[in-house]
Amino acid sequence: MCTDMAKKAKAKQAEPMKLFYIFYNQERWDNWLTTLEGADFEPAEGEEVSEGEQMLYSFTEDITLSVLKIIRLYQNDRLTKEEATAKLDDVELIVMTGLPAGELEDIIGSLQLSLLVLFTACRKYLEGGFDKDIKTLVKKGRALDEEELEEALEVAANIGAAVIDGATCCAKYIKDDMENPGLFDEWLIEIETMSNAMKSLAKFDEVPGETS
Repeated sequence: MCTDMAKKAKAKQAEPMKLFYIFYNQERWDNWLTTLEGADFEPAEGEEVSEGEQMLYSFTEDITLSVLKIIRLYQNDRLTKEEATAKLDDVELIVMTGLPAGELEDIIGSLQLSLLVLFTACRKYLEGGFDKDIKTLVKKGRALDEEELEEALEVAANIGAAVIDGATCCAKYIKDDMENPGLFDEWLIEIETMSNAMKSLAKFDEVPGETS
């Protein structure tokens, strides 16, 4: 009897513990949209950046950080590749599906376009086998025409995967004087946000626990 109980207890301890962390949900997305709806996107007198633009950048940071927490837990062996991919799919469905009506439509559409590289880079990292030669990749991406979006995204995703893996990018490749950056440059800006997020998550982890 005691032996059976011991075996059951041991088996229970061996079961993988569950993570309770909620990475992103619809309510969080909707709250951000509501905040942006009330923001002024015209810079105040003497200011270069508007209130709305500042909020939009914080919005982007929030999404990027949430997504990369999934990857960080995968790196810490808290999530399997399949679990990380499923959680990534869940967040992508919220962020990349549909557009709000009204004035925010173009703004969120542009945001979704820039975040393409975040989700694509995460998947490429999880799959492995990505290129890590940042300098060559940036040169290749800049040489592509604006119409070659799939090729450009593939190049940018390789850069993003390399950054998730620990490579440094992309501050020195982003020009401060760019008034109308192309899509590849927008993706480099997002990858720089990813780079900063990964640094901030260096000690991030969640200890699994049993359900109550």
